[in-house]
Amino acid sequence: MIEMPAPEMTNVVRVSSGGERAAKSSPPPCGEGVAAAQPHFNLAPTKVGHRISRRMLLRAGAAAFAFCVGAAGHTDIARAQAPVDPLAPIPLPPQVPAKEGVAQLADTRLWFWDTEGSGEPIVLLHPASGSGLIWGYQQPVFAKAGYRVISYSRRGYHGSAPVDRAKPGNASEDLHQLVEFLGLGKFHVVASAAGGSIASDYAFSHPERLLSLTVSSNQFGVADGDIPAAAARIRPKIWDEIPVEIREVGPSYRARNPEGFRLWVELERKSGLVDAFRQPLRNRITEAMLGTLKVPTLVISGAADLATPPSIARMTAAKIPNAELVVAPESGHSVYWEEPELFNRAVLAFIAKHGRQQ
Repeated sequence: MIEMPAPEMTNVVRVSSGGERAAKSSPPPCGEGVAAAQPHFNLAPTKVGHRISRRMLLRAGAAAFAFCVGAAGHTDIARAQAPVDPLAPIPLPPQVPAKEGVAQLADTRLWFWDTEGSGEPIVLLHPASGSGLIWGYQQPVFAKAGYRVISYSRRGYHGSAPVDRAKPGNASEDLHQLVEFLGLGKFHVVASAAGGSIASDYAFSHPERLLSLTVSSNQFGVADGDIPAAAARIRPKIWDEIPVEIREVGPSYRARNPEGFRLWVELERKSGLVDAFRQPLRNRITEAMLGTLKVPTLVISGAADLATPPSIARMTAAKIPNAELVVAPESGHSVYWEEPELFNRAVLAFIAKHGRQQ
């Protein structure tokens, strides 16, 4: 696993399969890398006697300690003088033209939009709290980067057929039928929250079709082991009574961006979800299976996510060979919306390394 701290994503922390840090870009500890800059003290015996020599030693130690504290704290002081607000309101950018349609599949109909073109496809999978409408921050950015961008609503969501509980199908096979309907070959999948379980399920069923897999705010649909146990421990009994907008949008964003929060709620209400029933996954995904995942994988987590905090994201990413992890410093469960510039930058940098030509 490679952890890429946000927002700069420049200091890379490599973690071995055992979870131990192998290298870390950070200020060196005192005595490593700063020796050339330290003041020089001549501590050789002098004629003034033992008591004065001891005083000199104490002064020298105090001066060296002060220097180390100053050197170690220099970066933090500089940052404090130039604060950056990662949640500064960002207006929704103008959307690029996209075709809308309804795909008739074997036993359902799915609403979708597609920017078309000859670029590598990116398919966006929405969380349980949204629909294909939520990707306003991603659609134009990914399209202008040269990609063909596609999203859709799952059964029961905006524009798509409702879920029949007697014949629910499964969402990853719906995805497969949709990409066949659209004539896609290999593609990148980018998913948030509940969409991440479906993306993971698809990666196990059809790994040959994926160029890369990005999952934000989700534990990859894992059904047993330490990962779901950790998730269960942090979920209060009143979880389902908490309004969805409080569960899924972080407190910093709600405080800083009331208009953005209002629009998030509006899009959630437009999702059209009436029946909270979820389609089953095709695979029963275990922690051991994560170790067999062959698709290049990026994990994204919000530091204020109530459901999938960074601790669980790290547990998950550590199980996946060569997975990369990005943590958004102030985001809740909806990183794609709360910190879209960080989200987009992380996704584009990752998929650029795993395109058809790489």
